[in-house]
Amino acid sequence: MGSSVRELAGATPATRDRYVDLLRVASLGAVVLGHWLMAAVTPDGVGNLLAVVPALQPLTWLLQVMPVFFFVGGFSHALSYRSLLRKRPERPEGAGGSEDSVYSAFLRARLQRLLRPTMVFVLVWGAAALLVQLLGGGGGLTGVTLRMVTQPLWFIGIYLAMVAFTPPLLKLHERYGWGAFAGLAGAAVAVDVLRFAAVVPYVEFLNFAFVWLAVHQLGFLRADGRIRRPALLAGAGLVTAGALVAFGPYPLSMVGMPGEKVSNMAPPTLALLCHGLWLVGAVELLRAPAARLLERPRVWRTVVAANGVAMTAFLWHLTAMFGVYGAMLALDVELPAPASAAWWAQVPLRIALAAALTAGLVAVFRTFERPAPTAPGAAGATGAGPLAALGATLCLLGVLGLSMVGFGGLLDGRTALLIAIPVSAPAAVAMTLGGWLLVERAGRGAGVRAGRPAR
Repeated sequence: MGSSVRELAGATPATRDRYVDLLRVASLGAVVLGHWLMAAVTPDGVGNLLAVVPALQPLTWLLQVMPVFFFVGGFSHALSYRSLLRKRPERPEGAGGSEDSVYSAFLRARLQRLLRPTMVFVLVWGAAALLVQLLGGGGGLTGVTLRMVTQPLWFIGIYLAMVAFTPPLLKLHERYGWGAFAGLAGAAVAVDVLRFAAVVPYVEFLNFAFVWLAVHQLGFLRADGRIRRPALLAGAGLVTAGALVAFGPYPLSMVGMPGEKVSNMAPPTLALLCHGLWLVGAVELLRAPAARLLERPRVWRTVVAANGVAMTAFLWHLTAMFGVYGAMLALDVELPAPASAAWWAQVPLRIALAAALTAGLVAVFRTFERPAPTAPGAAGATGAGPLAALGATLCLLGVLGLSMVGFGGLLDGRTALLIAIPVSAPAAVAMTLGGWLLVERAGRGAGVRAGRPAR
């Protein structure tokens, strides 16, 4: 691995934006660390440290960095899709199918990086959950783990939607620039007005699309060098988010809290979009000093190595955390009351153990994060684009459904509501696997060499 990382780092073209790679790793790392720190586990269950100590909730304005990851995704998707457009084969006039081929190749290349490690995670945990429940287990911390270990998959589902919508939204960006972002942001405003002022039921769920796609659109603007005043962006976002929280119906925390009537995260709100604006502006202000730091070979090799396993670490970090707590309970190690002095004293040890166990899991499963070789097809298959879009939709619904239902109650037929439709874990897994196979089938005949997807 060391020589491979060294070779990849040494082969980095001078034109590559290394800061984007750093942001990707740093944002996922902050999410992982936040989950480890916020989990308030006791023998009776799992709570949230921010609910125990509400005074810590302002920290979420720094630690809720998912908007940065989606912003980076927009940047990378724009570069990747445009690269495929440049590589598509010339076709006779009227032959058609070229854009479908590019779309299906783009989806396959991007989804491989996401779904190969995700499906391994799902299948391993599904088999383990079935075995545990067949043996009569599934209570206590084990049951909590089976329910909660899939929750971070919501992020994969949203990211799949961003990949699928990249081509049409990139066209809107190229035509309207900041106007395309303003349209999505305006739609998010309208949704919150209908939600809070007109009390229209279920309309809030539209902001899963509008808020996150607006942040994603900022990545397109970054790719074209159109974020020229990051200080203004950061200031406007921070002031507006503060005003919305102070005078509107929005909670202070930028992550979900147990039992709260309104969450800024699920579904996303206008306050979270403004929070994303301030974060994007803030990280752009740090771009120049970070770029100088990344010119150091050792620093850059570290970022390259971390990027190669980031998704695997994200998928398995809760497994590691629950593994640590389970081992402590098995060994009769006392779990202090959350936020007590003894609890805080134990934090460095718990995080170190969770990090070590995550590293072990990464060593086992990291091979599935490597992109599989993609052979170019002979020609763009008719209907490849719609087939790939159908596959991506099934993947999106399956992953989101699994994030909601978890693996608890497999033998009892436990379900969760996904867009008003009850979904069980087996059905969610089947949708994800079926969707992935459709994307693979459409992409294999695309006639475009996707190569290694840009990160």
